[in-house]
Amino acid sequence: MRPHDRLMGLDLPHGGHLSHGYQTPQRKISAVSTYFETFPYRVNIETGIIDYEQLEQNALMYRPKVLVAGTSAYCRLIDYKRMREIADKVGAYLVVDMAHISGLIAAGVIPSPFEYADIVTTTTHKSLRGPRGAMIFFRRGVRSTDAKTGKDILYDLENPINFSVFPGHQGGPHNHTITALAVALKQANTPEFKQYQEQVVKNAKAIENELKRLGYKLVADGTDSHMVLMDLRAQGLDGARVEAVLEQINIACNKNAIPGD
Repeated sequence: MRPHDRLMGLDLPHGGHLSHGYQTPQRKISAVSTYFETFPYRVNIETGIIDYEQLEQNALMYRPKVLVAGTSAYCRLIDYKRMREIADKVGAYLVVDMAHISGLIAAGVIPSPFEYADIVTTTTHKSLRGPRGAMIFFRRGVRSTDAKTGKDILYDLENPINFSVFPGHQGGPHNHTITALAVALKQANTPEFKQYQEQVVKNAKAIENELKRLGYKLVADGTDSHMVLMDLRAQGLDGARVEAVLEQINIACNKNAIPGD
């Protein structure tokens, strides 16, 4: 992307990540919103699920160069096929940021975006259980066909991405991190890793079911992943206070903005 190219990402208060172009009316928060023109899409307030119809309408109006499918505090599955269809309608690249759920995807516990995405990115130190780092996957070959000439239009992602990583954003490689990542990826290809990730989702569902039994409201009415997001407004509480109290009894959690805040 060039400076001032357009990008759409899930709004931060609706479960998106601040690096996907989040900005407030007063200031641009991340480098993405500083260098590019960004426009958020959101969830349906009633269901807590991404509003794909409104996303499509806005994409047709805004015509982004990149559509980002990725989340930070969104517990439901993303419809990658629907995202692909929307991206194709506006000629956008579909970039999937699977950082939070890459371990679940690697284990086959939840659907993979690789069939639909042009680019997939992930950190390696979240559910993938590796060292702090990241990976970028991109397509080669035919992207589309020229409607006038019938000639193939090829992807041109490899050189721009490689140049952006080095020398654009990084210096020398960290060989100790690469070695640790190789170990983590080897572990991700084992039955034990798959069993672990399956248990992670079962644990999240158990928490969901118990919280519902106790009368608490959950964002999007539950989870399909490793995260459970509570809506505490009915209790007159905020996430920061609950986070601080639970920390005192050695339960780690973190506050998040939720749709409607």
